[in-house]
Amino acid sequence: MEKQKITISDNLGQALAGAIAECAPDRIFVLADETTARLCLPLAASCPGVNEAGLITIKATDSNKNIDSLQHVWAELGRMGATRHSMLINIGGGMVTDLGGFAASTFKRGISYVNVPTTLLAMVDASVGGKTGINFNGLKNEVGVFNNASRVILDTDFLGTMDTENMLSGYAEMLKHGLISSERMWAELLAFDVEHPDLGQLRRMVADSVAVKERIVLEDPTERSLRKALNLGHTAGHAFESFALAHRPVLHGYAVAYGLVCELYLSVVKTGFPADKMRQTVAFINEHYGKMNITCDDYATLFELMTHDKKNVAGTINFTLLGGIGDIRINQTATRDEIFEALDFYREGN
Repeated sequence: MEKQKITISDNLGQALAGAIAECAPDRIFVLADETTARLCLPLAASCPGVNEAGLITIKATDSNKNIDSLQHVWAELGRMGATRHSMLINIGGGMVTDLGGFAASTFKRGISYVNVPTTLLAMVDASVGGKTGINFNGLKNEVGVFNNASRVILDTDFLGTMDTENMLSGYAEMLKHGLISSERMWAELLAFDVEHPDLGQLRRMVADSVAVKERIVLEDPTERSLRKALNLGHTAGHAFESFALAHRPVLHGYAVAYGLVCELYLSVVKTGFPADKMRQTVAFINEHYGKMNITCDDYATLFELMTHDKKNVAGTINFTLLGGIGDIRINQTATRDEIFEALDFYREGN
């Protein structure tokens, strides 16, 4: 997989015009959910080509990242005459970029697509790295493909439009990037006032965060080795997220934050992560993200959800843990009892 083409822009129209010129599509289509079609699409509407594009809208929220929405996108592309030489521009959060990337990657065996993430989470995570997909059979991102966007445009003007909850959702992925990168980055993230952000500082931190993911993805594009570092917090986090789908859905970044608590605990117990740094990180998460209301009666369900994680091999639950900040330990395992202890720590021990 080639290096992802990423543009950090403060002129969305100009950046889109450049991406369109590179691909020279015969027709352009725009995918947005109902929220981003209303709030974000006007920022791109004046761009030549986009103002005449075929618009496809889907319902908002991750609960609609499903096969029904995917079929709708395919059907609309077909109805409006998309060919193998057409382009799909995905404007929205991670749900839109994931589903839109999968739709583009599979329609007529693949058309070019551009991601324009509009949330912090999508900027630092979902739109970069070539992962596409949908939720299926009650599981997160169960079906999808690796396929890079022709270009990813990170327009920092969108950062000023996000509410605190969505800002925090994206910030959890940035915190993960800090933990797998350096103490300097980790310390800056814990010290930053994420609920009253300095947008100038945040723009620089977003660039740093994206650079961490870019470096890892370029070295390991299909997650055979180092890219598993990006799964820190996600084995337990995806279980929390899938569990919540049947109860009270939570934003992806909140689930990752909860997963980080469990997996940093396992890192202390199993790979020697410093307990003081674990407690500093957990205190930050507890302060800003709260906790999911689970009981010990839910542990078996959460454990079962972890067994379905795509990172597992031969039925063994796989974790990415840390020996220290930036000291990545992939392909780690934990027993059922150890995982239950981590859930105890998450629920009542911190």
